[in-house]
Amino acid sequence: MAKQSIAEQYVDLLARAGVERVYGVVGDSLNPVVDAVRRHTALDWVQVRHEEVAAFAAGAEAQLTGKLAACAGSCGPGNLHLINGLYDAHRSMAPVIALAAQIPSGEIGTGYFQETHPDRLFAECSHYSELISSPRQMPRVAQTAIQHAVGRRGVSVVALSGDVADQDAPSAGAELAMPLDLPAIRPADQELARLRDLVDAADKVTLFCGRGVAGAHAEVMAFAEKVKSPVGHALRGKEHIQYDNPYDVGMSGLLGYGAAYEAMHETDLLILLGTDFPYENFLPRNVKTVQVDTQPERLGRRTPLELAVWGDVRETLRCLTPMVREKRSRQFLDRMLDRHVHALEKAVHAYTHDVETMTPIHPEYVASVLDEEAADDAVFTVDTGMCCVWAARYLTPNGRRRILGSFVHGSMANALPQAIGAQFLDRSRQVVSLSGDGGFSMLMGDFLTAVQYGLPVKVVVFNNSSLGMVDLEMLVDGLPPHGTSYPHTDYAAIATAAGARGIRVDTPTALRGALREAFAHDGPVLVDVVTDPDALAVPPKTTAEQVSGFALAAGRSVLTGGVGRMIHLARTNLRNIPRP
Repeated sequence: MAKQSIAEQYVDLLARAGVERVYGVVGDSLNPVVDAVRRHTALDWVQVRHEEVAAFAAGAEAQLTGKLAACAGSCGPGNLHLINGLYDAHRSMAPVIALAAQIPSGEIGTGYFQETHPDRLFAECSHYSELISSPRQMPRVAQTAIQHAVGRRGVSVVALSGDVADQDAPSAGAELAMPLDLPAIRPADQELARLRDLVDAADKVTLFCGRGVAGAHAEVMAFAEKVKSPVGHALRGKEHIQYDNPYDVGMSGLLGYGAAYEAMHETDLLILLGTDFPYENFLPRNVKTVQVDTQPERLGRRTPLELAVWGDVRETLRCLTPMVREKRSRQFLDRMLDRHVHALEKAVHAYTHDVETMTPIHPEYVASVLDEEAADDAVFTVDTGMCCVWAARYLTPNGRRRILGSFVHGSMANALPQAIGAQFLDRSRQVVSLSGDGGFSMLMGDFLTAVQYGLPVKVVVFNNSSLGMVDLEMLVDGLPPHGTSYPHTDYAAIATAAGARGIRVDTPTALRGALREAFAHDGPVLVDVVTDPDALAVPPKTTAEQVSGFALAAGRSVLTGGVGRMIHLARTNLRNIPRP
């Protein structure tokens, strides 16, 4: 049997680890690897226009499946373009392996054309970043990279020169040395006992949930019922915990709504479940706080803790719920549910009051109609900025829908690339990109990737000809917005010229029909919605300094933003409160 090359062995290891495609842009230093992918029966090469898109697409795949995904970039500037998407994947705990091609091995260290040192450059956004400089390092370096990405949930980077990739691999077979499924992490008995004592001693308990509650919905609900606890969430916890939740009191943070903030500050015991919530100003300082997380380095780094619990949410609550005493009083829970409804009722008018006749179109209305028309198992990808606000307040989770965004790294232009990755994963599933015109135009070239591969991605562009979130930030600081506006652009016409379906919407009455047309079309569609640039959103809690900032930057209309179908859910929960 003919020997494998290093490139062939690397590609074979990816396939054995479950990788189905490699996103990237070809280049001479990558040629041996690209050719190995071409000849492999289990992998495809996805040709994107920009390597940043490759990394974002791989990260989206990994977030949706929990399995390893792959991307690649040629030497120097090629792989350097990966870095933003890899940062996002790493901070989102998405298992991604990136191949960073390197200049000819004999030229490293000489200042050669396009020379960089990717094994150093990617160290901060990866668990593992190493250079293969000799065939003898294979397959161990590749195996170690895969194990780091899968086992530690994040990015691994392998740097490889084209001339080394062309050499013969060692004769020993390439085998993976670890299972690819994650174990459950059970807290120590003494931690569970201390947590039980804290819960039993507290009259009022509040749960605040992040992405780490994924797969633990039933356990959170059972615990909340036993201790009569309001349940709030961070943005990344929304899709996993808000649905079928009679204890829901909304979301806290900069995009928050409802009574989550009050429930967290008026409780006796706050339990943070699977969240590394970064905004310490929204966390209480005078409330006993417990944090449960699988990543021990995250425990207590945002707020002082009464108890740090190292474990996953599902296993922790499975152990804890039978141990605690059931609380009889629902007074605190019912008060927070009532306050939640009233908070939402104050905001709901922002998208229901005469908006069907108003132009430019209110973006809140666009998001609410999109929520109603999208499929029950749709994957939404959300641009950073005002699109995050509309997604947080209007997209209704149900346990089947998914919502992806650059929620930790906060990158612009993430939505379209993530939608591409999500759609490659499953062409039959509806994938909708909520794109701001600023974010879309930044990586607009890769709309051509969707066209090239016939991906049925639906891109809804909130076209307000401005960077809306930056406008808001300037207003808060008392500054007049500057450098945030764009010339009016017809993105639907650009999509049509690219060979896709482009639909321009500039009146509210045309919106629902346009979305239905887009969803019925078997191919890529861009719905270009001209939205109101004066529609901004403010946090549920503002400081005197922020209010002063808004007053100094007069001339803008600031809306608190609505809440979509969540008002119906909240009212239903309130109606279902047991009465004596």
